[in-house]
Amino acid sequence: MAVAALIIAALYFGREIFVPVALAVLLSFVLAPFVMRLRSWRIPRTASVLVVVFIGFSIIFSLGGLMVSQASRLAGKLPGYQQTLSDKIESLRGLMGGTETLQQATTVLKELGTELQHRDVAPPADSGLVRPSSDTKPLPIPVEVRQPDPGALTTLVAIIQPLLSPLTTTGIVVIFVVFILLQREDLRNRVVRLAGSEDIQRTTAALDDAGKRLSKLFLTQIAFNAVFGLAIGIGLELIGVPSAPLWGLIAMIMRFVPYIGALISAVFPLILAAAVGSGWEMLLLTAALFVVLELLAGQVLEPLIFGHSSGLSPVAIILSASFWTWLWGPVGLVLATPLTVCLVVVGRHVDRLKFLDIMLGDRPPLTPPQLVYQRMLAGDPMEAAEQAHTYLEDASLEDYYDKILLKGLRLAEADHRLGHLNEERLDRIVSTVGELVTDLETHHDVEVVQHASADEGSNISVLAAIEHASDQPISIPEKWRSPRSVLCIPGSSKLDEAAALVLAQMLRRHGFGAEAEKADALSMSRFFSLDLTDVLLVCVCYVDQPSSAKIQYAVRRLSRKNSSARPLLALLGTDNATPVENPVGAQIAQGSFGVALEALIQAASDRYSDAAIETKEMQATS
Repeated sequence: MAVAALIIAALYFGREIFVPVALAVLLSFVLAPFVMRLRSWRIPRTASVLVVVFIGFSIIFSLGGLMVSQASRLAGKLPGYQQTLSDKIESLRGLMGGTETLQQATTVLKELGTELQHRDVAPPADSGLVRPSSDTKPLPIPVEVRQPDPGALTTLVAIIQPLLSPLTTTGIVVIFVVFILLQREDLRNRVVRLAGSEDIQRTTAALDDAGKRLSKLFLTQIAFNAVFGLAIGIGLELIGVPSAPLWGLIAMIMRFVPYIGALISAVFPLILAAAVGSGWEMLLLTAALFVVLELLAGQVLEPLIFGHSSGLSPVAIILSASFWTWLWGPVGLVLATPLTVCLVVVGRHVDRLKFLDIMLGDRPPLTPPQLVYQRMLAGDPMEAAEQAHTYLEDASLEDYYDKILLKGLRLAEADHRLGHLNEERLDRIVSTVGELVTDLETHHDVEVVQHASADEGSNISVLAAIEHASDQPISIPEKWRSPRSVLCIPGSSKLDEAAALVLAQMLRRHGFGAEAEKADALSMSRFFSLDLTDVLLVCVCYVDQPSSAKIQYAVRRLSRKNSSARPLLALLGTDNATPVENPVGAQIAQGSFGVALEALIQAASDRYSDAAIETKEMQATS
């Protein structure tokens, strides 16, 4: 914090030096591509730099001269618009109603102003106040001091003095731009050496990232804002607003200010349109012009052209604009976005400054599995469902369960294994997953087969390929559609209960009559009351990585409870699980919900085939 405070103080008190340097550096990013293009045409470096700088600053000075001339011409016409604007204000008073109240308030304010202006004037003779006695001293005689007419030199100094600071700053910027473009490679090498020559790869990547990002951002913004300003100028000229080129240039410049720049640039044209036009048509047309162009530019064209080229979040843009405006004034407002982009690039490549990328960058702060886990901890199924529906626009439900929700459950299991989750948080996670599964119960995948078949590494693609090859869904025997034909039992914890809820829903979507039990279904207190009468297959779900002894114990207990119900163990702890010894009479599915679902469907098909063979053998024997 102390270092940050010192840096901010240095930037504030040294702004007379740092502002021209920052402007020069950013302009060099804009002009560098043109210098490189001239260099590719075998033009010497010095000539290329001088030509590009001359053309660039000629354009800037020409636009500045156009703005000054337009502003001077407008200033001479403003007194003629005063009466029109006053008449419109009077008409607005009549439309608003309460004219008498407004007039009385105006009269009171005028009388108060007159009284304040004459508060030092001596009272009149007949005011009833005590007259001064004859022996009082006479009042002093007012004396007016007049300056002699200024000479030519004084007039010249008065004209040059206000222009001295801007001209000096402009000269410094031009000199810095020329030398930065001439010594571009040398400055790059010095930055690499300053950052540490032992890590050249990272420093080079940071410089290339910053250079490409800033060049693309600035050039695109300049071109886009120039087109926007040109459209504003042409539109105002057709409407009849005076000094339309001036307002077009102001709109182009102010659009560098994020979000509110275009609105600020519309204030003066609206006032002028109200003062010039005899009616309200010019004002309404001007307002419509700014609204339509800003909506078209900001909501349609800008996302298509810019995308995420700036790399900043919306909150970071607002904060940076406020900070740099406070630090450097109006110049800081224009430079806010490029300077903050530089900080984000540094944060992406320097480990100790990574917080800058996290706080200011546009990358998602949490991965989708981390976000769903965080929402589980907070007990917020609504946001988790919103994330799921957004993901499901381009993917299947099984894909969401495997790639997002299962990974979130694994994060929860890692914290549970370290003892960071108490019973209340575990209950909250199970409740959130239950509500999420209920919300997704009626979801229908769009073009699931196409997405699944395109993903060769997906386990669901196998099922999709089978269904697509036969042009009909996989046929499930009728007895597997009865309630509780498949029972999903949590292995040991409440996180396993959440996994059992998900797997039971996936089975129901494929036609199985599946249900999920509570977390303590295999405990001594509840196991004897567990009903396995009509269960054809028992699926024991584990989000953790259980030991072989625990697996053998669960299988033995289930076999003693119902020997006809075939057990299947869904080990969901990791994608690349180590081989587990297959217990006698049980089947193991490792890795994901998709693998477990495929194993369950295959087990149902095998049991159906075995039953059909036994029936045929009995018929043949009889």
